[in-house]
Amino acid sequence: MGENCCGLRVGETVTDFKIETFEPSKGYFGEFSLEASKGSKKWTVLFFYPADFTFV
Repeated sequence: MGENCCGLRVGETVTDFKIETFEPSKGYFGEFSLEASKGSKKWTVLFFYPADFTFV
């Protein structure tokens, strides 16, 4: 197996990024910035569903 087979592990640092989001309670698209989230001094949990574009 290659070095990148398992992605990130608990405790590893994630590089800053921005992604488009959908806020169903408000009915509009927005943007999430990891840099802004870090600046708020709150915990952030990231999870992804690859190749899935359904609203949960």
